[in-house]
Amino acid sequence: MTWTDAREIGRLLFEQYDTLNPLTVRFTDLHKFVLNLEGFEGKPHESNEKLLEAIQMAWYEEWLEEYGDQAEK
Repeated sequence: MTWTDAREIGRLLFEQYDTLNPLTVRFTDLHKFVLNLEGFEGKPHESNEKLLEAIQMAWYEEWLEEYGDQAEK
C-alpha cells in the first residue's frame, strides 16, 4: 500500500480512528497516521497535499457512512 491507495488507506484510518472526524485532522497529523498504518510502504517524502486530500476524503466517506447526519451537528 502506498500514498496512491486512498480508498484502502481511508478505510483503515476509519477502522483505527472511527470516532474522529477526518475533516478535523491536520495534514501533518494525517501524514503521521498514514505512515504508521500496518502494511504501508510509501515513503514520507512521496506524499503531497493532493494525495493527503484524497486520503482524507476517502476516510471522510467511510466516516459519513457510519455517522451520517450526525456529522453535520
